[in-house]
Amino acid sequence: MATTTSSSSEEAPNTKKNKKERLGWIEWLRGWFYLVYEMLFQRIMASHLHNPMPLPPVNDLTCIVTGSTSGIGLEIARQLAQSGAHVVMAVRNTKAAQELIQKWQVDSEGLSIPLNVEVMQVDLLSLDSVTRFAEAWNARSAPLHVLINNAGIFSIGEPQKFSKDGYEQHLQVNHLAPALLSILLLPSLIRGSPSRIVNVNSIMHHVGFVDTEDMNVTSGKRKFSSLVGYSSSKLAEIMFSSILNKRLPAESGISVLCVSPGIVQTNVARDLPKLVQAAYHLIPYFIFSAQEGARSALFAATDPQVPEYCDMLKADEWPVCAFISQDCRPANPSEEAHNVQTSYEVWEKTLEMIGLPSDAVERLLDGEEVKSHYRQEQ
Repeated sequence: MATTTSSSSEEAPNTKKNKKERLGWIEWLRGWFYLVYEMLFQRIMASHLHNPMPLPPVNDLTCIVTGSTSGIGLEIARQLAQSGAHVVMAVRNTKAAQELIQKWQVDSEGLSIPLNVEVMQVDLLSLDSVTRFAEAWNARSAPLHVLINNAGIFSIGEPQKFSKDGYEQHLQVNHLAPALLSILLLPSLIRGSPSRIVNVNSIMHHVGFVDTEDMNVTSGKRKFSSLVGYSSSKLAEIMFSSILNKRLPAESGISVLCVSPGIVQTNVARDLPKLVQAAYHLIPYFIFSAQEGARSALFAATDPQVPEYCDMLKADEWPVCAFISQDCRPANPSEEAHNVQTSYEVWEKTLEMIGLPSDAVERLLDGEEVKSHYRQEQ
Protein backbone atom coordinates (compact mmCIF):
# COMPACT_ATOMS: atom_id res chain seq x y z
CA MET A 1 0.00 0.00 0.00
CA ALA A 2 1.28 3.43 -0.85
CA THR A 3 0.49 6.75 0.73
CA THR A 4 -1.08 9.54 -1.22
CA THR A 5 1.05 12.60 -1.76
CA SER A 6 -0.58 15.71 -0.45
CA SER A 7 0.57 18.41 1.90
CA SER A 8 -1.40 18.96 5.06
CA SER A 9 -2.84 22.31 5.98
CA GLU A 10 -0.99 24.31 8.57
CA GLU A 11 -2.40 24.84 12.02
CA ALA A 12 -4.55 27.92 12.22
CA PRO A 13 -3.58 30.61 14.73
CA ASN A 14 -5.19 29.95 18.07
CA THR A 15 -7.20 33.15 18.15
CA LYS A 16 -10.91 33.89 17.94
CA LYS A 17 -10.22 36.56 15.33
CA ASN A 18 -8.79 34.10 12.80
CA LYS A 19 -11.17 31.23 13.53
CA LYS A 20 -12.94 29.94 10.42
CA GLU A 21 -16.72 30.05 10.51
CA ARG A 22 -17.40 28.17 7.27
CA LEU A 23 -15.71 26.54 4.28
CA GLY A 24 -14.21 28.89 1.74
CA TRP A 25 -16.01 28.88 -1.58
CA ILE A 26 -13.04 27.23 -3.32
CA GLU A 27 -13.01 24.41 -0.73
CA TRP A 28 -16.78 24.08 -1.08
CA LEU A 29 -16.62 23.82 -4.88
CA ARG A 30 -13.73 21.36 -4.64
CA GLY A 31 -15.79 19.22 -2.27
CA TRP A 32 -18.73 19.07 -4.66
CA PHE A 33 -16.34 18.26 -7.50
CA TYR A 34 -15.11 15.22 -5.54
CA LEU A 35 -18.70 14.13 -4.95
CA VAL A 36 -19.70 14.34 -8.61
CA TYR A 37 -16.44 12.77 -9.76
CA GLU A 38 -16.88 9.83 -7.39
CA MET A 39 -20.46 9.23 -8.50
CA LEU A 40 -19.53 9.25 -12.19
CA PHE A 41 -16.31 7.26 -12.01
CA GLN A 42 -16.46 5.11 -8.86
CA ARG A 43 -17.43 2.00 -10.79
CA ILE A 44 -14.50 2.48 -13.18
CA MET A 45 -12.07 3.12 -10.31
CA ALA A 46 -13.28 -0.01 -8.52
CA SER A 47 -13.40 -2.21 -11.63
CA HIS A 48 -10.46 -4.25 -10.35
CA LEU A 49 -12.47 -5.46 -7.34
CA HIS A 50 -14.50 -8.68 -7.25
CA ASN A 51 -18.07 -8.68 -6.01
CA PRO A 52 -18.48 -10.12 -3.49
CA MET A 53 -14.93 -9.45 -2.43
CA PRO A 54 -12.98 -12.55 -1.32
CA LEU A 55 -11.72 -12.27 2.25
CA PRO A 56 -8.54 -13.62 3.83
CA PRO A 57 -8.92 -16.18 6.66
CA VAL A 58 -11.05 -14.61 9.42
CA ASN A 59 -11.86 -17.67 11.54
CA ASP A 60 -10.04 -16.25 14.56
CA LEU A 61 -11.63 -12.79 14.40
CA THR A 62 -14.35 -11.38 16.63
CA CYS A 63 -16.06 -8.41 14.97
CA ILE A 64 -18.68 -6.00 16.27
CA VAL A 65 -20.72 -4.38 13.49
CA THR A 66 -23.17 -1.60 14.34
CA GLY A 67 -26.23 -1.02 12.21
CA SER A 68 -26.07 -4.47 10.64
CA THR A 69 -29.74 -5.13 9.86
CA SER A 70 -29.78 -3.27 6.54
CA GLY A 71 -27.66 -1.80 3.77
CA ILE A 72 -23.90 -1.86 3.97
CA GLY A 73 -23.84 -3.09 7.57
CA LEU A 74 -25.94 -6.13 6.68
CA GLU A 75 -23.51 -7.07 3.91
CA ILE A 76 -20.48 -6.53 6.14
CA ALA A 77 -21.90 -8.76 8.88
CA ARG A 78 -23.13 -11.45 6.48
CA GLN A 79 -19.87 -11.77 4.56
CA LEU A 80 -17.75 -11.82 7.72
CA ALA A 81 -20.01 -14.46 9.27
CA GLN A 82 -20.09 -16.65 6.16
CA SER A 83 -16.29 -16.44 6.02
CA GLY A 84 -16.00 -17.83 9.55
CA ALA A 85 -15.70 -14.78 11.81
CA HIS A 86 -17.49 -14.42 15.13
CA VAL A 87 -19.84 -11.53 14.37
CA VAL A 88 -21.70 -9.45 16.94
CA MET A 89 -24.60 -7.56 15.40
CA ALA A 90 -24.92 -4.40 17.50
CA VAL A 91 -28.38 -3.17 16.55
CA ARG A 92 -31.47 -1.41 17.81
CA ASN A 93 -33.91 -3.92 16.27
CA THR A 94 -32.84 -7.29 17.68
CA LYS A 95 -35.83 -9.13 16.21
CA ALA A 96 -34.85 -8.11 12.66
CA ALA A 97 -31.28 -9.24 13.36
CA GLN A 98 -32.40 -12.67 14.59
CA GLU A 99 -34.52 -13.13 11.46
CA LEU A 100 -31.52 -12.29 9.30
CA ILE A 101 -29.37 -14.83 11.12
CA GLN A 102 -31.95 -17.54 10.47
CA LYS A 103 -31.98 -16.64 6.77
CA TRP A 104 -28.17 -16.66 6.61
CA GLN A 105 -28.08 -20.09 8.25
CA VAL A 106 -30.41 -21.47 5.57
CA ASP A 107 -28.34 -19.84 2.82
CA SER A 108 -25.13 -21.25 4.33
CA GLU A 109 -26.20 -24.87 4.70
CA GLY A 110 -23.80 -25.92 1.95
CA LEU A 111 -20.81 -24.23 3.63
CA SER A 112 -18.42 -26.21 5.77
CA ILE A 113 -18.11 -23.36 8.30
CA PRO A 114 -21.01 -22.96 10.78
CA LEU A 115 -22.16 -19.40 11.37
CA ASN A 116 -21.06 -17.80 14.64
CA VAL A 117 -23.32 -14.76 14.93
CA GLU A 118 -24.95 -13.17 17.95
CA VAL A 119 -27.09 -10.11 18.56
CA MET A 120 -26.66 -7.39 21.17
CA GLN A 121 -28.92 -4.39 21.50
CA VAL A 122 -27.65 -0.82 21.34
CA ASP A 123 -29.40 2.45 20.53
CA LEU A 124 -26.97 5.07 19.26
CA LEU A 125 -29.49 7.80 20.05
CA SER A 126 -28.91 7.02 23.72
CA LEU A 127 -25.39 7.45 25.12
CA ASP A 128 -26.47 5.46 28.17
CA SER A 129 -27.37 2.57 25.86
CA VAL A 130 -23.94 2.79 24.20
CA THR A 131 -22.26 2.74 27.60
CA ARG A 132 -24.29 -0.26 28.77
CA PHE A 133 -23.40 -2.12 25.58
CA ALA A 134 -19.68 -1.50 26.11
CA GLU A 135 -19.91 -2.54 29.76
CA ALA A 136 -21.69 -5.77 28.81
CA TRP A 137 -19.08 -6.66 26.21
CA ASN A 138 -16.07 -5.72 28.35
CA ALA A 139 -17.48 -7.79 31.22
CA ARG A 140 -16.85 -10.91 29.14
CA SER A 141 -13.10 -10.23 29.25
CA ALA A 142 -13.04 -11.50 25.68
CA PRO A 143 -10.85 -10.14 22.88
CA LEU A 144 -12.28 -7.86 20.24
CA HIS A 145 -10.39 -7.79 16.96
CA VAL A 146 -12.49 -5.46 14.82
CA LEU A 147 -15.00 -2.75 15.72
CA ILE A 148 -16.88 -1.54 12.64
CA ASN A 149 -18.79 1.66 13.35
CA ASN A 150 -21.15 1.39 10.42
CA ALA A 151 -24.50 2.70 11.68
CA GLY A 152 -25.40 6.16 10.50
CA ILE A 153 -28.30 8.40 9.53
CA PHE A 154 -28.90 10.94 6.79
CA SER A 155 -32.39 12.33 7.31
CA ILE A 156 -32.68 14.19 4.03
CA GLY A 157 -35.28 16.92 4.05
CA GLU A 158 -36.18 16.38 7.70
CA PRO A 159 -36.32 19.25 10.22
CA GLN A 160 -33.62 19.44 12.86
CA LYS A 161 -34.10 16.80 15.55
CA PHE A 162 -32.30 16.13 18.82
CA SER A 163 -31.63 12.99 20.83
CA LYS A 164 -32.77 12.66 24.41
CA ASP A 165 -29.17 13.50 25.34
CA GLY A 166 -29.70 16.91 23.75
CA TYR A 167 -27.54 16.48 20.66
CA GLU A 168 -28.44 16.93 17.00
CA GLN A 169 -29.27 13.45 15.71
CA HIS A 170 -26.75 13.31 12.84
CA LEU A 171 -24.01 14.42 15.22
CA GLN A 172 -24.90 11.82 17.83
CA VAL A 173 -25.45 8.77 15.60
CA ASN A 174 -22.66 9.47 13.09
CA HIS A 175 -20.02 10.79 15.48
CA LEU A 176 -20.65 11.00 19.23
CA ALA A 177 -21.97 7.46 19.77
CA PRO A 178 -19.25 5.77 17.67
CA ALA A 179 -16.61 7.86 19.45
CA LEU A 180 -17.92 6.78 22.86
CA LEU A 181 -18.14 3.14 21.80
CA SER A 182 -14.60 3.17 20.36
CA ILE A 183 -13.05 4.52 23.54
CA LEU A 184 -15.04 2.39 25.99
CA LEU A 185 -14.17 -0.79 24.04
CA LEU A 186 -10.42 -0.09 24.14
CA PRO A 187 -9.83 -2.71 26.90
CA SER A 188 -11.34 -5.42 24.67
CA LEU A 189 -9.50 -4.13 21.60
CA ILE A 190 -6.24 -4.29 23.55
CA ARG A 191 -7.00 -7.92 24.46
CA GLY A 192 -7.58 -8.60 20.75
CA SER A 193 -4.42 -6.81 19.59
CA PRO A 194 -3.58 -6.47 16.76
CA SER A 195 -7.04 -4.98 16.36
CA ARG A 196 -8.81 -2.33 14.31
CA ILE A 197 -11.43 0.40 14.59
CA VAL A 198 -13.09 0.91 11.21
CA ASN A 199 -15.39 3.91 10.81
CA VAL A 200 -17.67 3.86 7.77
CA ASN A 201 -17.45 7.48 6.67
CA SER A 202 -18.52 9.27 3.48
CA ILE A 203 -17.13 11.22 0.54
CA MET A 204 -19.60 13.90 1.67
CA HIS A 205 -17.25 14.92 4.46
CA HIS A 206 -15.55 16.98 1.72
CA VAL A 207 -18.40 19.53 1.94
CA GLY A 208 -18.55 19.43 5.73
CA PHE A 209 -17.36 22.01 8.25
CA VAL A 210 -17.11 21.67 12.03
CA ASP A 211 -17.61 24.63 14.35
CA THR A 212 -16.59 23.30 17.76
CA GLU A 213 -18.47 26.14 19.45
CA ASP A 214 -21.69 25.20 17.64
CA MET A 215 -21.60 21.46 16.96
CA ASN A 216 -25.38 21.23 17.38
CA VAL A 217 -25.79 23.96 14.72
CA THR A 218 -28.17 25.98 16.86
CA SER A 219 -26.42 29.36 17.13
CA GLY A 220 -27.79 30.69 13.86
CA LYS A 221 -24.31 31.25 12.37
CA ARG A 222 -25.15 28.46 9.91
CA LYS A 223 -28.60 27.50 8.70
CA PHE A 224 -29.26 23.87 9.54
CA SER A 225 -30.06 21.37 6.84
CA SER A 226 -29.74 17.60 6.77
CA LEU A 227 -26.77 18.03 4.43
CA VAL A 228 -25.04 20.34 6.94
CA GLY A 229 -25.77 17.90 9.78
CA TYR A 230 -24.59 14.83 7.88
CA SER A 231 -21.45 16.22 6.24
CA SER A 232 -20.31 17.97 9.43
CA SER A 233 -20.78 14.83 11.53
CA LYS A 234 -18.74 12.76 9.08
CA LEU A 235 -15.92 15.33 9.08
CA ALA A 236 -15.98 15.39 12.89
CA GLU A 237 -15.63 11.60 12.88
CA ILE A 238 -12.46 11.79 10.77
CA MET A 239 -10.98 14.55 12.94
CA PHE A 240 -11.71 12.64 16.15
CA SER A 241 -10.35 9.39 14.68
CA SER A 242 -7.13 11.17 13.68
CA ILE A 243 -6.47 12.31 17.25
CA LEU A 244 -7.46 8.92 18.67
CA ASN A 245 -4.92 7.38 16.31
CA LYS A 246 -2.25 9.74 17.64
CA ARG A 247 -3.17 8.98 21.27
CA LEU A 248 -2.86 5.23 20.82
CA PRO A 249 0.81 4.18 21.05
CA ALA A 250 2.14 1.75 18.47
CA GLU A 251 2.55 -0.94 21.13
CA SER A 252 -1.23 -0.93 21.74
CA GLY A 253 -1.60 -2.65 18.37
CA ILE A 254 -4.84 -0.81 17.55
CA SER A 255 -5.26 0.64 14.05
CA VAL A 256 -7.81 3.40 13.44
CA LEU A 257 -9.25 3.88 9.94
CA CYS A 258 -12.04 5.67 8.14
CA VAL A 259 -13.46 4.31 4.90
CA SER A 260 -15.67 5.64 2.14
CA PRO A 261 -18.17 3.10 0.74
CA GLY A 262 -18.79 5.26 -2.32
CA ILE A 263 -22.19 6.45 -3.51
CA VAL A 264 -24.42 3.56 -2.49
CA GLN A 265 -28.07 2.64 -2.99
CA THR A 266 -29.18 2.00 0.60
CA ASN A 267 -32.16 2.75 2.83
CA VAL A 268 -31.09 6.39 2.79
CA ALA A 269 -32.77 6.62 -0.62
CA ARG A 270 -36.16 6.09 1.01
CA ASP A 271 -35.90 9.57 2.54
CA LEU A 272 -34.70 11.31 -0.60
CA PRO A 273 -36.95 13.73 -2.46
CA LYS A 274 -38.96 12.05 -5.24
CA LEU A 275 -36.91 13.80 -7.93
CA VAL A 276 -33.63 12.52 -6.49
CA GLN A 277 -35.07 9.01 -6.09
CA ALA A 278 -35.97 9.12 -9.78
CA ALA A 279 -32.39 10.09 -10.61
CA TYR A 280 -31.16 7.10 -8.59
CA HIS A 281 -33.26 4.80 -10.77
CA LEU A 282 -32.14 6.50 -13.97
CA ILE A 283 -28.42 6.05 -13.30
CA PRO A 284 -28.15 2.58 -11.73
CA TYR A 285 -24.83 1.97 -13.45
CA PHE A 286 -23.11 4.66 -11.40
CA ILE A 287 -24.55 3.76 -8.00
CA PHE A 288 -23.07 0.92 -5.95
CA SER A 289 -25.17 -1.83 -4.46
CA ALA A 290 -24.88 -2.41 -0.71
CA GLN A 291 -22.66 -5.41 -1.42
CA GLU A 292 -20.30 -3.26 -3.48
CA GLY A 293 -20.39 -0.50 -0.88
CA ALA A 294 -19.34 -2.96 1.84
CA ARG A 295 -16.03 -3.79 0.15
CA SER A 296 -13.96 -0.90 1.55
CA ALA A 297 -15.00 -1.66 5.14
CA LEU A 298 -14.35 -5.39 4.67
CA PHE A 299 -10.95 -4.58 3.18
CA ALA A 300 -10.07 -2.27 6.07
CA ALA A 301 -11.21 -4.88 8.58
CA THR A 302 -9.35 -7.87 7.14
CA ASP A 303 -6.50 -6.98 4.78
CA PRO A 304 -3.17 -8.02 6.39
CA GLN A 305 -1.33 -4.92 5.12
CA VAL A 306 -3.62 -2.42 6.84
CA PRO A 307 -1.83 -2.33 10.23
CA GLU A 308 1.52 -1.75 8.52
CA TYR A 309 0.05 1.13 6.52
CA CYS A 310 -1.48 2.71 9.64
CA ASP A 311 1.82 2.37 11.51
CA MET A 312 3.65 4.03 8.63
CA LEU A 313 1.30 7.03 8.70
CA LYS A 314 1.73 7.33 12.46
CA ALA A 315 5.53 7.12 12.22
CA ASP A 316 5.48 9.86 9.56
CA GLU A 317 3.28 11.98 11.87
CA TRP A 318 0.68 12.26 9.12
CA PRO A 319 -2.03 14.67 10.38
CA VAL A 320 -4.99 12.39 9.59
CA CYS A 321 -5.75 8.74 10.21
CA ALA A 322 -5.77 6.22 7.39
CA PHE A 323 -8.60 6.77 4.91
CA ILE A 324 -9.57 4.01 2.49
CA SER A 325 -11.58 4.93 -0.58
CA GLN A 326 -14.39 2.96 -2.20
CA ASP A 327 -11.86 1.29 -4.51
CA CYS A 328 -10.01 -0.16 -1.48
CA ARG A 329 -7.00 2.07 -2.01
CA PRO A 330 -5.50 4.69 0.34
CA ALA A 331 -6.98 8.13 -0.22
CA ASN A 332 -6.62 11.59 1.25
CA PRO A 333 -9.49 13.16 3.23
CA SER A 334 -10.51 16.76 2.67
CA GLU A 335 -8.24 19.72 3.25
CA GLU A 336 -10.33 20.69 6.28
CA ALA A 337 -9.74 17.21 7.77
CA HIS A 338 -6.02 18.09 7.85
CA ASN A 339 -6.67 21.05 10.18
CA VAL A 340 -4.80 19.79 13.23
CA GLN A 341 -5.91 22.57 15.57
CA THR A 342 -9.59 22.02 14.81
CA SER A 343 -9.10 18.27 15.14
CA TYR A 344 -7.79 18.70 18.68
CA GLU A 345 -10.69 21.01 19.45
CA VAL A 346 -13.11 18.37 18.12
CA TRP A 347 -11.37 15.77 20.28
CA GLU A 348 -11.70 17.83 23.46
CA LYS A 349 -15.27 18.92 22.76
CA THR A 350 -16.34 15.38 21.88
CA LEU A 351 -14.95 13.94 25.13
CA GLU A 352 -16.84 16.63 27.02
CA MET A 353 -20.08 15.89 25.16
CA ILE A 354 -19.88 12.10 25.68
CA GLY A 355 -19.04 12.48 29.35
CA LEU A 356 -15.46 11.17 29.42
CA PRO A 357 -12.41 12.72 31.09
CA SER A 358 -9.72 14.25 28.89
CA ASP A 359 -7.27 11.48 29.88
CA ALA A 360 -9.72 8.62 29.26
CA VAL A 361 -7.57 6.90 26.63
CA GLU A 362 -4.41 7.00 28.73
CA ARG A 363 -6.23 5.68 31.80
CA LEU A 364 -7.81 2.83 29.86
CA LEU A 365 -4.43 1.91 28.38
CA ASP A 366 -3.08 1.75 31.94
CA GLY A 367 -5.81 -0.70 32.88
CA GLU A 368 -7.94 1.72 34.87
CA GLU A 369 -11.72 1.75 34.75
CA VAL A 370 -13.31 4.75 33.03
CA LYS A 371 -17.02 5.44 32.84
CA SER A 372 -19.07 7.99 30.97
CA HIS A 373 -21.12 10.20 33.25
CA TYR A 374 -24.17 9.22 31.19
CA ARG A 375 -23.96 5.79 32.81
CA GLN A 376 -23.07 7.08 36.26
CA GLU A 377 -26.16 9.28 36.27
CA GLN A 378 -28.47 6.27 35.89
